[in-house]
Amino acid sequence: MTEFVKSPRYTEDAISQLPALHLLQNLGWQYLSPDEALKLRGGKLSNVLLEGILVPWLRKHNRVRFKGKELPFTEGNILSALQALKEIPFDGLVRTNEKIYDLLCLGKSLQQSVDGDIKSFTLHYIDWEHPENNVFHVTEEFAVERTGSHQTRRPDIILFVNGIPFCVIECKSPHIKDPIGEAISQQIRNQKDDEIPHLFLYSQLLLALSKNEAKYATTGTPAKFWSVWREEGTRFEQELQRLVSISLAEEQVDRLFMENQWMVRERPVEYGTLERLVTEQDRTLYALCRPERLLELTYRFILFDAGVKKIARYQQYFCVKKIIERIRLRDRDGLPVHDRTQTGWRRACLCGQQTARRQGGVVWHTQGSGKSLTMVLLAKSIALCPDISDYKIVLVTDRVDLDDQIYRTFHHCGKEVEQARTGKHLSDMLKDNKQRIITTIIDKFEAAVGRHAVRNDDPNIFVLVDEGHRGQYGPRHAKMRRVLPNACYIGFTGTPVMKKDKNTVEKFGGLIDIYTIDRAVADKAVVPLLYEGRHVEQYVDSKGIDAWFDKITANLSKEQAADLKKKFSTTDQLNKAAQKVMAIAWDISEHFRDNWQGTGFKGQLVAQDKATALLYKKYLDEFGMVSSEVLISGPDEREGEEDLYKENKLAVQRFWKATISKFGSEREYNKQVINAFTNAEHPEIIIVVDKLLVGFDAPRNTILYLTRKFKDHTLLQAIARVNRLCDGKEFGYILDYRGVLENLDHALDLYSTLPEFDAQDIKDILTDVSVETATLPQKHSILWDTFKEVKNRQDEEEYELLLADEELRAKFYERLSAFSKTLAIALSSVKFLEETGPEKLNRYRADLKFFSKLRAAVRRRYAEVVDFGEYEPKIQKLLDTHVGTGEVERITPLVNIFDKDAFAKEVEKLPNAAAKADTIAHRTARTIHDRMQEDPAFYKRFSELLRETIAAFREERIKANEYLRKVTEIMNAVLNRTGDRIPDKLQSHDVAKAYFGTLKEILARFDSSETKFEDALAGAALAIDEVVERNRIVNWTSDIDTQNRMRNEIEDLLFDFKDQTGIEITFEEIDAIMEQCLDIARVRRK
Repeated sequence: MTEFVKSPRYTEDAISQLPALHLLQNLGWQYLSPDEALKLRGGKLSNVLLEGILVPWLRKHNRVRFKGKELPFTEGNILSALQALKEIPFDGLVRTNEKIYDLLCLGKSLQQSVDGDIKSFTLHYIDWEHPENNVFHVTEEFAVERTGSHQTRRPDIILFVNGIPFCVIECKSPHIKDPIGEAISQQIRNQKDDEIPHLFLYSQLLLALSKNEAKYATTGTPAKFWSVWREEGTRFEQELQRLVSISLAEEQVDRLFMENQWMVRERPVEYGTLERLVTEQDRTLYALCRPERLLELTYRFILFDAGVKKIARYQQYFCVKKIIERIRLRDRDGLPVHDRTQTGWRRACLCGQQTARRQGGVVWHTQGSGKSLTMVLLAKSIALCPDISDYKIVLVTDRVDLDDQIYRTFHHCGKEVEQARTGKHLSDMLKDNKQRIITTIIDKFEAAVGRHAVRNDDPNIFVLVDEGHRGQYGPRHAKMRRVLPNACYIGFTGTPVMKKDKNTVEKFGGLIDIYTIDRAVADKAVVPLLYEGRHVEQYVDSKGIDAWFDKITANLSKEQAADLKKKFSTTDQLNKAAQKVMAIAWDISEHFRDNWQGTGFKGQLVAQDKATALLYKKYLDEFGMVSSEVLISGPDEREGEEDLYKENKLAVQRFWKATISKFGSEREYNKQVINAFTNAEHPEIIIVVDKLLVGFDAPRNTILYLTRKFKDHTLLQAIARVNRLCDGKEFGYILDYRGVLENLDHALDLYSTLPEFDAQDIKDILTDVSVETATLPQKHSILWDTFKEVKNRQDEEEYELLLADEELRAKFYERLSAFSKTLAIALSSVKFLEETGPEKLNRYRADLKFFSKLRAAVRRRYAEVVDFGEYEPKIQKLLDTHVGTGEVERITPLVNIFDKDAFAKEVEKLPNAAAKADTIAHRTARTIHDRMQEDPAFYKRFSELLRETIAAFREERIKANEYLRKVTEIMNAVLNRTGDRIPDKLQSHDVAKAYFGTLKEILARFDSSETKFEDALAGAALAIDEVVERNRIVNWTSDIDTQNRMRNEIEDLLFDFKDQTGIEITFEEIDAIMEQCLDIARVRRK
């Protein structure tokens, strides 16, 4: 007899939630059923603390210690600590979360009398140093009341530490579209003010799980910053495989499948007895949710940066851990810095030489991966190390703007940091034992060595040097070490280590950690970079200039072409260099205008020297296509390939004098220009020489125009300016006008071949734009494949009817988006335009136009409120430039059917009865969906009628004209509220009509056809409306006391109704009427 094996179930619960609960219990989390969790929070759905666990833990694990005595905290103090955690005034989600975080980390100071002395003692909510002393619980389907409502949300899994909800988890089946995106969207939705933000006031870790993928974040994290966690190693995998293979005890299994009021779970016969393979979900849970790891991440690796809560990425976590482990090792007495070995370090540490130097090193984490925050996290970990007392941290850079940036980062993260203003100020702070964190530029050490002769031998000084391993630091580095001879030096770099810097790295102590650009791109920590060589011909004779003009003015009118030619004049009036600058400026103007203007993204132009930067500004302004600003240093500071030509120096001096006159100071000039570029609409392009090529983070900065040569690592620093994450940004773009990137392979050969270094790590730093454009034919073909069932490709109606299928529509939108994005890249590429024939180009443009119009038509026809995503502005730019402004309808909000005239005009434009009927039907359905909460009973009936009518047409049971007639009748009934029987006394009371419908629906088991009964229901509806109106105050929807008064009065009048009519209404029906009527009131009587 054949034995049939049951197919695996692919529900969210079976494939993600149950395996997660299984592993979490094996990690040490004790399971609570939803009913048990509710009981532990006093049966209150609005309460998110398990007080039945928290209060006993506070009693057991907190003691008052004074004069050799150890006493428990008083019961009053225990309750005060509980209230302090529960009743922090709400001041916005993240700000309130930060206050609770501080309370959890620092504890609560409480006064208590001991032998007549009143002293302050700290009560702790978590034992951070001894994880085993805490209690860990997990529950699921954790129902939480929404703000100002009795409706609930039920996050899939919650992890509690001592009864405090530390971690919120959403699980999704991998078989739905974009499961992780869906889980993240749900987490973000639940944090909104009208949802369940009170749960997230306590959360530290948020997870989105879906078997084969997982991401994590913390409270308030936007979707684009949710991250993956990677942890590798044989031991990690082996231990995890062992854990997922451990069967739960029979009692644990029984509890998982115990019936409760929130869910009923079917128990497979073989549950928990079969081995399974490790999934990505398992890896993330094991890495982040082991009790000791979750506590460590919370206590040491969370920061609040200028109102934004941040949790470490995996590379930051492991890097800080490696550094802390390393700095605990000390040098052998008298051993030269460059001659240290690991054995020597370890031996020194074991010998207890507490005055010896600590081991440092160099961290290479690619630019854009959070290097500055890694420094802050390191500072936090050093401060929390019990074996490092009286520490001092000195952050060193070689540029004022980088010093400002690091100072701001530390300051925004709540660290008490002081910026060295002068060499004397630096000397004073180095002598001051109370000054913990200092930022300075390295030049200030020269004054410290010279005029102020300061020296500090303390080995508990940690010097964090930005790009400090570079060879050019040499002499200044020596002076720094003279001032701080026993300090621990840790260098941070965003670019690979070069051969000539290898000795400097060894002097620091060798490489500590590497996070390469290819890993950052794979982790989506930065965007990948596309580059293209742009060669602008330079002609010195009139024929050459004329040829160039013919090329660039092909699309200009005669007047425009003549005006441009006049600007260029002749070779007698413009020298050769200026001609090329002008030609490049024209190309940049056209490129930015045609491809990026109006999308919100910005460009950065890198000039060879300050005078040329001003020349680019002059020509960009003359052409008038884009807005720009110049950001350079003063005339006395050398930048780029500085030209000593007198006329150029005078131009820079004139500019600088005008700039200082306008802004007042160089610092204010830098601040205002950078702020405008980063946050405002203009300037669209910022022109620089050396400034902003290192450490400049502007997420909207997307296109880098290179017009100068670079040396060594400065090239990699420069191109990383455009790799930051931003909504709608898939790539950063490098346009190379100097052939810089053509020799990239040669430049990469300069990099070191240290054992830790893999040359392959930087091979894919840049991708030629042609690699991306080569995918265009395939994406074009896949887009057309969506419509392989269309018989007549000239019949637009056939396309629209085919897209009635919602799943196929979603596939079409996705494929059109992919094609459009790649076509936008292609049409901005000179190489692509030169190599692609006009026939194919015209086909691509024509298809873009056709499918974009089709997208607009089906969106309108099927009344979709679709978020076409963050890339929509770029696609609209593509349409405006290459199809024509106005040629394709812009995606705008749909016209509401209540705007009768506008909607009638829209319907009238449609080509046939079916299109008109579909548009009316789906727009009416959209209106019903949006207004359902205003009058559920009324709108439900017409929603069902619409569904039946649409199905009848799809199944060809009715013709198009009949379809149009029926949906028009339904629309008019919805608009005019006809078709339902309403007693006369309610005709002028719209909200009471909705209450009447609710009463009638809930009490449908009684015969409501009798006029007497209907009049009684109408009277009750008017009475409920009067209760709401009488009690309604400002913001009543978030006032629990007001709502409870309404409930009590509605309940009283329903009991009166029961007595007067003799109808036996159950308690359940009374509760349902109360809550549904209040739901209506929240919408209609705000």
